Amino acid sequence: MVSIIFKEIDFYQLFWLMCVYSVGGWVAETIVGIVRNKRFTNKGFLNGPYCIIYGIAAVIVTVGFEELQESLLFLFVGSAVLCTVIEWIAAKSIEKVAKVRLWDYSGKRFNLDGYICLQYSMIWGLIGTIGLKYCNPFLNNLYRLLNGSVFHICLWIVFWLLAVDFAGSYFAARGMAEKYPGVESVNNTLTIVRTHLGNWMADHMERRLKKAYPQGKRQGAIRVKSKDEVFAQGCSFYKLFLLFVIGAFLGDITETIYCRLAGGVWMSRSSVVWGPFSIVWGLAMMFATSFLYNYRTRSDSFIFWFGTIMGGVYEYLCSVFTEVMFGQVFWDYSSMPFNLGGRINLLYCFFWGMAAVVWIKRLFPVISSYIEKIPVHPGKMITWVLVVFMSCNMLLSGMVLARYSARTEGAEAQNTMESWIDSHYNDQKVERIYPNMKDAKEK
Repeated sequence: MVSIIFKEIDFYQLFWLMCVYSVGGWVAETIVGIVRNKRFTNKGFLNGPYCIIYGIAAVIVTVGFEELQESLLFLFVGSAVLCTVIEWIAAKSIEKVAKVRLWDYSGKRFNLDGYICLQYSMIWGLIGTIGLKYCNPFLNNLYRLLNGSVFHICLWIVFWLLAVDFAGSYFAARGMAEKYPGVESVNNTLTIVRTHLGNWMADHMERRLKKAYPQGKRQGAIRVKSKDEVFAQGCSFYKLFLLFVIGAFLGDITETIYCRLAGGVWMSRSSVVWGPFSIVWGLAMMFATSFLYNYRTRSDSFIFWFGTIMGGVYEYLCSVFTEVMFGQVFWDYSSMPFNLGGRINLLYCFFWGMAAVVWIKRLFPVISSYIEKIPVHPGKMITWVLVVFMSCNMLLSGMVLARYSARTEGAEAQNTMESWIDSHYNDQKVERIYPNMKDAKEK
């Protein structure tokens, strides 16, 4: 099962929902394209008859907003914001990988670089509300009728087809398709299936075919690396990971000092068992840099509202993720005004906005310049050492939290590793590291 609060949803069920909504999204977009443009073409980054962005959005909304079903307004707004963020990330990712835009809203009002716009955000909100409130109950009942070993095997087959499709699309985008003839063959088959389905739909609607994304356009060539190599130049992996570590450390220190000043007590704000690192803040700094890098010259007000919305969505999803994975609640704003399920509140969303302005306008240029001064080879070595350290740190922390939850339910250690965790990270030590943690059942 997924978690304590999502008792009736398992991973097979979530994948089932993702598949249905992916195919449904493709069918809906195909029909709209035929009606508008009188013509059908294969659309999207993948080759099969599905738009995976709809499926991913459906799963995240299902898991993240289940508790908002009784509030249509919050469900609508949450779905609109979250799905818009997903659409923006998908557009940026596809453009970065394939150097092509699959959609462009530049001609519409209230758009952001053509990736997203207010009109489609409202549509996303409506789709999310209808899907969670009315479609999911039907699909879940259908799943319970179909559920069984044969059905699970079918879902695994679909999963591997999706994996091959992802791989093939990536290889094709990078010009490496000829190295993987087997993958390319499967992708060609999926493309044929999707083309036949699209043509069948067009024929029965008595419409001529036209491209669904006529505004799609190729982007410029990839920048050629300078002969005078600079470590972690621009917004590279090395810079982003070092910013993750720096952000995790500074975030932990900042929260610790804030708790001292506001509450008069010193308490741990760490997310991991080794060292003062707040993973939420580290990921926030890494994502903020990645998302805002191209907008760093925009106005402070733009960055503030961008950071407010993105920060709120990010904190909400982090709250849901930790509760789903560990059955624990690490922060709860239920006592504060203008909160949403205790996961976020308006004041801290504004803090995210202010932090985005301070970071991208003031701190990032300074820290970035210092990182780029690190010699190339030592910089890469240090980064990979930190990658190994933080990976082990987060893995052990997850195991410690999982074992803590098991102990609260009276479960005995089943192997050497669990016994070692019990002896080195007993309940008192875990509660000292995570003083604000409480069981999700108590929320």
